[in-house]
Amino acid sequence: MKINRNMAMAVNHVKMEVEDSLDVGFWLSKTPSERLAEVVRLRKKYFTWLNGSFPQKIEKVVHQKKI
Repeated sequence: MKINRNMAMAVNHVKMEVEDSLDVGFWLSKTPSERLAEVVRLRKKYFTWLNGSFPQKIEKVVHQKKI
């Protein structure tokens, strides 16, 4: 079965190590406030997907490990 496409398909094979270093480099190039804003955005998106809405309050849980 042949599919007519308006856009050519493209594939770019990248080694995982290179991909990881590119990701780290990308995020290190952002300011701390930009990184935090993205974490908040992803968190809201995840909770909305999971529960249908973002909770009004989220319990803070911190576990400290004695060294």
